[in-house]
Amino acid sequence: MTSAEKYVLAAYLVFLAAVLAYLVIIALKVGRLEQELGDLVRLARERRDG
Repeated sequence: MTSAEKYVLAAYLVFLAAVLAYLVIIALKVGRLEQELGDLVRLARERRDG
């Protein structure tokens, strides 16, 4: 494997790691938003019912 091939492989691995980190961050944010939305729905139902 030439040094150029090693650099290309390293670049792809860095890019893949960045994409995976981005996906994890987005998944965590979506989970938090779903939880907050569920809390808001519960509060709205409590206000409506009583």
